[in-house]
This record gives sequence, structure tokens and C-alpha cells, in this order.
Amino acid sequence: MISLKTFFYSSANTNGISNLLKQYIAGQLFCLPYILPMYAPTINSYKRLVDGAWAPTTVTWGIENRTTALRVINSSVKNMRLETRVPGADSNPYLAMSAALASGLYGIKNKLSLEMLPVKGNAYTQQSVSKLPSNLMDATEKMKNSDISKTLFGEKFVEHFTQTRFWECAEFSKSVTDWELKRYFEII
Repeated sequence: MISLKTFFYSSANTNGISNLLKQYIAGQLFCLPYILPMYAPTINSYKRLVDGAWAPTTVTWGIENRTTALRVINSSVKNMRLETRVPGADSNPYLAMSAALASGLYGIKNKLSLEMLPVKGNAYTQQSVSKLPSNLMDATEKMKNSDISKTLFGEKFVEHFTQTRFWECAEFSKSVTDWELKRYFEII
């Protein structure tokens, strides 16, 4: 019988989180604002990323906390894992997984220190944490101008990918939504 050992667990550390997992989390948190379009690639992605919707809006992590971007599940040694909660059903799973792995491995490679404490309670109400960009245009600008995104994925990929997201924003700006029609048709 094969026994698999998790490298994310350590009985010597608080909450059972190994130093390796701390570096992995630190990498994901550090890179998250700069690679967000890989997790949230559409206009509609940001309709989900709002306070109170059980989707993350902040650069945070926590233990069994569904309001944070990263959720450590540590109910037992066998179940020890990290959930990256930002991607939605509209993300490309290959790009989302690439973003999660690349940013986590960046933290390990650079031995990043996890300075942020795990969020307890509601991450939406935390005043001292960084907010994620709230729309595709802002997120794409941040990715395009980031050295981190280019380090992780290369300049050519970042240039091409961000141009596709800018195009998406431009296409959306040409359309009139049902909400706008209902709201303004009789008023204006």
C-alpha cells in the first residue's frame, strides 16, 4: 500500500501549517492582484467578486474561512490542503491552475515569508487588508503593467492575454444591458 505524505502539514507549527505551505500561501497572496484576470477573465467574473457573495474581494487567507481568497483546510493531516477561492466557473481551468501553481511556487522559490495573520471572522469587513481590483479593466491594467506577471508567464503571454481582456472590455462598452434599458428608457 502506498502512503502519501503531505508537505503542507507540520505538527510543529501553528494550525499544522508547514513552512512550505506558508511560502506557497505567501506567493499566492503576493502575486494575486497581478494575475487576477487569469482567475476572473470576464466582465461577469466581477459580478461575483463582491462583498457578501461568498467570493473573495480581498488579498487574504484564513483557516476554514470562506470569505478569504485562500482557505486552509486543516481538519486532519490527511485532509490538509489549500483552496484558492478566487476562480469562478467562467475561468479557464488550465489558466487558473497555472496561476495558482506559478504564484505558489514563486513563494517557495523566493522563500517568501507569510507575514499576514490568518483572517478570523468576516474578511469583507477587515479594514487593514488589500482589496482586489473590482472590474476587468482595472485588473487587466494591473496585470499588463506588472513585472510579477511577466516573471511568472513571460512578456509575450502577458501582452497577448491582456490584449484579449482589453478587447473584452471594449466589446462590453459597446453594448446596452437590460438593466440600463429598464432603468433609463422611460426616464430619459
